[in-house]
Amino acid sequence: MEPKSINPPGESPAPPSSDEPKFSLFPVTNPSLQITTSSVPQWLSNSSFTTDLSTINDDVASLLNRETVQSPSQDDNDSDENQAPENSLPPTYAILESSESDGDGMEREEKKRSKRKKKKRKRDRSDERSGFHGYGSRKSRVRAWADSEANTAKDYYFDSNGDRDNLAFGCTYRMDIARHKPYYPLNISGRHVKGLYWWNQSGSLGERDGDIDALDDKMKSSGRYWSGKYMALEQHKSFKRIHLVAPKLSLHTAHDEFIPLSDVGTSHGAVDSEPDSKISSTLEESWEDEMLNKTREFNKLTREQPHDEKVWIAFAEFQDKVARMQRQKGARLQLLEKKISILEKAVELNPENEDLLLFLLKAYQARDSSDVLIGRWEKILLQHSGSYKLWSEFLHVVQRDFSKFKVSVVRKMYVHAIEALSASCSKHSRQAHQAPDSSPDPAIVQLELCLVDIFLSLCRFEWQAGYREVTTALFQAEIEFSLFCPPLLLTEQSKQRLFEHFWNSHGARVGEEGALGWSTWLEKEEETRQQVIKEDLSHENEGGGWTGWSEPLSKDKEGVTNFEVESDNDLVMEDNQDEDEYKDVEPEDDTENLLKSLGIDISAGDDGEVNDILTWIKWSEEEFSRDCDQWMPVRRKSDTTSSTSEALKTEEDEQLSRIILYEDLNEYLFTLNTKESRIYLVSQFIDFYGGKMSQWFCTNSSTWTENTLSLEDLPDFMLEKLKCIHNVLTKAQNIPTGFTFDSLLGSFTMNGAMMKFVQNAVLLCLTVFPRNHILEEAVLICEEVYVTKMSSSKCAVTPCRALAKSLLKSDRQDVLLCGVYARREANYGNIDLARKVFDMALLSVEGLPEEIQSNAPLLYFWYAEAELANKTDDGRESSYRATHLLSCLGSGTKYSPFKSQASSLQLLRARQGFKEKLRTVGSSWVRGIINDQTVALVCSAALFEELTTGCDAGIEVLDLAFTMVLPERRSRSYQLEYLFNYYIRMLQRHQKKSSLINVWESISQGLQMYPFSPELLKGVVEVGHFHTTSNKLRRILDECCYKKPSVVVWLFALSYEMSRGGSHHRIRGLFERAVGNDMLCSSVVLWRCYIGYELNIAHDPSAARRIFFRAIHACPWSKRLWLDGFLKLNSILTGKELSDLQEVMRDKELNLRTDIYEILLQES
Repeated sequence: MEPKSINPPGESPAPPSSDEPKFSLFPVTNPSLQITTSSVPQWLSNSSFTTDLSTINDDVASLLNRETVQSPSQDDNDSDENQAPENSLPPTYAILESSESDGDGMEREEKKRSKRKKKKRKRDRSDERSGFHGYGSRKSRVRAWADSEANTAKDYYFDSNGDRDNLAFGCTYRMDIARHKPYYPLNISGRHVKGLYWWNQSGSLGERDGDIDALDDKMKSSGRYWSGKYMALEQHKSFKRIHLVAPKLSLHTAHDEFIPLSDVGTSHGAVDSEPDSKISSTLEESWEDEMLNKTREFNKLTREQPHDEKVWIAFAEFQDKVARMQRQKGARLQLLEKKISILEKAVELNPENEDLLLFLLKAYQARDSSDVLIGRWEKILLQHSGSYKLWSEFLHVVQRDFSKFKVSVVRKMYVHAIEALSASCSKHSRQAHQAPDSSPDPAIVQLELCLVDIFLSLCRFEWQAGYREVTTALFQAEIEFSLFCPPLLLTEQSKQRLFEHFWNSHGARVGEEGALGWSTWLEKEEETRQQVIKEDLSHENEGGGWTGWSEPLSKDKEGVTNFEVESDNDLVMEDNQDEDEYKDVEPEDDTENLLKSLGIDISAGDDGEVNDILTWIKWSEEEFSRDCDQWMPVRRKSDTTSSTSEALKTEEDEQLSRIILYEDLNEYLFTLNTKESRIYLVSQFIDFYGGKMSQWFCTNSSTWTENTLSLEDLPDFMLEKLKCIHNVLTKAQNIPTGFTFDSLLGSFTMNGAMMKFVQNAVLLCLTVFPRNHILEEAVLICEEVYVTKMSSSKCAVTPCRALAKSLLKSDRQDVLLCGVYARREANYGNIDLARKVFDMALLSVEGLPEEIQSNAPLLYFWYAEAELANKTDDGRESSYRATHLLSCLGSGTKYSPFKSQASSLQLLRARQGFKEKLRTVGSSWVRGIINDQTVALVCSAALFEELTTGCDAGIEVLDLAFTMVLPERRSRSYQLEYLFNYYIRMLQRHQKKSSLINVWESISQGLQMYPFSPELLKGVVEVGHFHTTSNKLRRILDECCYKKPSVVVWLFALSYEMSRGGSHHRIRGLFERAVGNDMLCSSVVLWRCYIGYELNIAHDPSAARRIFFRAIHACPWSKRLWLDGFLKLNSILTGKELSDLQEVMRDKELNLRTDIYEILLQES
């Protein structure tokens, strides 16, 4: 074997010239011969050829000896070219002059070189076929390799030219990857760690430094970052890793959440003098070591802190982390059992902790079957019957179980939940009545609010399952039962019997025309009964004298008479039947022919199905149309014997399912005693039927989460914000994507009759909650929508003007109603009329009681906002008018209509007055008294400073207000959330003058406190699109989706990607992460958006088909989702599949209003 030439790391071998004679560079010579610079030819003047080669050979030999000791055995079949001899001594070389007698040797050398050239050409051609052509050797640019022991002047280099090969290989070029040697930090830890990476024994030093552009088989199998061997070793449990452990912070530092500068300076200056706890130490442990250490730590914590739920939950989650490292299913099941045993022990020590119970039940869900799981749930709910959180989660589990889902089964569970929570409320109410304090107990208020939430969840379930008349009847019955109960001392059973009498009567119910309320109806009924009794007595007294005995009709005679009437009816029916039998001589033939003409074969039996796709399309359209129209219960007509009534009875029998009896809903009724729960029920009723009203609860509340999670269509306020984002993004990029959420979900039109129903109901509720400006505003908006829907032409006046004037006539002291009506006029463009109404209210408020005068800040603030929103003039007059209004509020002087600009003295008095008023507001906020009036006063002060001094002064007022309240209270109050949204709007109005970074920082801070706020999410996308990069904005949205997942956050993240024309992979990834969440998988609107995206934007019908089947499996109660399969996927679903879908819908007991035979008859 000939020795192999060793090239220096920084040089490439020069190609031999065919014209020059070939010399042997390293012939064997005497080892004692030394090389001098004078004897070296000119072309060998490189310093690498004047070095003592014996030192190199010694280093190579010592390196190979170390590899032999440390590395595992290699295969003996390696090529001789890549393996150095181990037992022979390293040869020495010397330079000799060539002679003419060496011609034969030179010829052999030439042949070998030509063979090597051919091999190199073959490798180059293979490299070209592999896709690495065009990227030359990078060896010439390498200064020092990681495994070289040469001392370099610098420890690092900057790559200013870039790495072309990263594009070719899709990763870092393998020759640039550092070659790491095993490191034994014995001086730090005192422990010996087994080395991870072994040098390749089969490769020589020259091969490791050789310039190989392509990845050959050996490098693929032994490369540190790409080989399967080392990837498996990285995942090995016994492989020890070195961790840098940060020092434990002191209690003072951990409490303040910062590291003092003094500690940082001293830690660097005197490392030796610091204790070990202040210095970052290294810890060497394998995965098994970490698992054992963590388990010991958790065992210690659970013994020391047995009542800390966070410790137990962290211990259980650690078992999930360990289970993910296991490949065998049996090992994962064992860890699941261990997790369950940990949580069972935690629940045993903390039996009242609801979070631990939910965590345990979720662990049971991963192991047990559905029947066993339901049994465990029922056992726990018997012990915690008054827990809203447990009942709510249990109802979600029952609804999502596709295999066991039936509407009747879910209804029974809702009955149990309402009965249990209602009993808990009654128990707390009895205990509260025994207490001397008459103020409402906050625990009772919270329990009744939770009971209303369960009731609303039932109404949503009935509505989405297709039983819309049941939903409307439930709302009517509960509002009548709780808000309009007669003021009588009745037991619950007596109250139920009395209400049954009202429900079965023909009196108008809440929402219907002429409804009076249960209590008023009962009074009218009693008056009518008393009047009838008086009339009967008066008739008897007027008759006078003896009229003889009159024998009353006995029961026996009544029976005989009835029997005779029935006998006559039977004879008539028999005659009619005889005539019918005489007429229908050939019934079978006619029926068979008729059904065959409809496309139905009777001989096929149960297998006879309608497989015509067009027929199913017509059926689904008719079913959807009837679902939209038939939402009001049908009332039973009075019994008469006329022929007309017989026809009406036949029509009633056809609509029997739309008649809601008392027996259908008596199990769901309960009594509400607190004002907060009653008004909460009314507000949720308005929101359920599409009415618009001011936000009445915080976006962090469970009510907001449940409302958004149960959406089937997007409400108008959400669509408006998503459209704003779409317009901003498409305008900035000038890329018309054609995407809207309307196109994904389909158009949704507001029902005019439904708005009239809501308006009638709220007008009746205003008799229970008089002078409630939120309900009054909802009534006026419903009137506007109803009038606009009913009239084809545009109204010349404000649609709600007549209703508002009639309400003001009934209560002239309702100044907030004046303000609400004036805002509607200003919104419609009638600013002059709005000013008259506002002036009338402000001039009359001072003569009213103090309770009404406290509403003055709302009127001033609404008036100022209406003036600033007026765009008819250049804005100066509106600004002067608004400043005049706010100066009157701040100074406390009597209001006078605007005549001229406010003087500097008036502004000074107003500024001082606002400061005093804000101090009073701060003292009330500290006590927890936060209402609409105080928030309006703070907004007015900030607006006054903005108009007179500038934006910075207004922002300073709002910042001062936020410091008056603790963050926990801020995150739960809808008034303070409105105040923060106003703060963001003020910043956005002046973002051009200040900077986007101030707006961005404020929105980011607000998003930490209100992560589900549509207003803040809209601001994040709008401002972030201009302020930061798209990748950073994506990271922020992804972080929100990961930490606080909700339907609203995912909708805004999806809208951002779709509006920008993002990649399909990114958008599909967002959808998959959304529907993969345990909570969001039951969101119907997300599934419908996903299906619409695949159909309308990605144009992948097969993917939409797969998603549809996943959606109905996750949300089997949503009839709208099932109908999407008929209406949107009829091009890819066969007639047999559509027929099977309808059969499954019937099996799940969804309400189907249209029979397929009706469509067949229409077609025939």
